Amino acid sequence: MITFSKFDSATINALGKRIIKIFSISGAKTASDCVPFGIDTNPIKGMTAIHATTSNDSESVVIGYIDNNKLAQSGEIRLYSKDAQGVEKTFLWLKNNGTLEMNGNQYTTVRFEPLKTGLDNSVNLLNIELTKIQTAIQTLGGAYPRADVAINIDNAKSETVKLK
Repeated sequence: MITFSKFDSATINALGKRIIKIFSISGAKTASDCVPFGIDTNPIKGMTAIHATTSNDSESVVIGYIDNNKLAQSGEIRLYSKDAQGVEKTFLWLKNNGTLEMNGNQYTTVRFEPLKTGLDNSVNLLNIELTKIQTAIQTLGGAYPRADVAINIDNAKSETVKLK
């Protein structure tokens, strides 16, 4: 039988299994949670849980939660987190137009390698111009102790977040 229940809390037992405490019409119960592979989620107290019994009466499972803040369109996936008051705090949104939004869509991301190449080329051109300036000043009898411009953005590279 499948029933609506209210989520109270969750704990993780010694085997690494999340145990859900819920309140249903028949009182307080505990159940295992059932989520898609690779997703580790812990809902907010008071959410409506979908509770189901199994063929073994001593085991039951929570198979999902009702959340009324649905935004994903056909073909999209949205992962999000909320604080204890239910306010959304962060999200990843795989859109059906091929874009990925991370906590918003105000800015675009950049790829490290093309950015580094462009900056290195600009630095090289700037250093060539500084050499020309130095030569012109020295030709006119002045002094210009040129120092090369350098830029290093290697620490900005993320080895674990990749883009197309």
